[in-house]
Amino acid sequence: MFAITSEQAHRLKTARGNDDAVLSQIQDEIEEAWDKDHLCETDKAWDAIHRCLTNGKLGFDGVEYPRNLCILGGEQMHEGDDYIVSLLTPDQVKEVSEALKPITQEWLRSRYSGIDGDDYGLNLGDEDFDYTWENFEDVREFYRKAASDGRWTIFTVDQ
Repeated sequence: MFAITSEQAHRLKTARGNDDAVLSQIQDEIEEAWDKDHLCETDKAWDAIHRCLTNGKLGFDGVEYPRNLCILGGEQMHEGDDYIVSLLTPDQVKEVSEALKPITQEWLRSRYSGIDGDDYGLNLGDEDFDYTWENFEDVREFYRKAASDGRWTIFTVDQ
């Protein structure tokens, strides 16, 4: 996840409709800069985090607003099936930040326990939950800082 400037967001939005141009913007400008103060790496924990914050499924539908914006929500910038690029505006980033503040480890665990293991595809259990919680705390801090800085955010993953 990257917290990007308005200028970077504008260039990304301008590239929308051309998947190669979108990926070029991400890889050549955003990832290449690797601004450690404005990124959050979640490895594979993003999947469980998204499921916990929404309806337990991996999808783009609008359940559990604004928590559904945290990972896969927002404006989809890539149209192909091989990559996901979700863009949030600074206002949406603030909404997500506020929605994540009150989440406790117990609340997240209760949501985690409702994930369908067959659908999830990874091993559900204490070790995976601890990994998910640790990454969730990083995501929450990422959104807090991005909101404070008035940044846009993008979540990217290749499929």
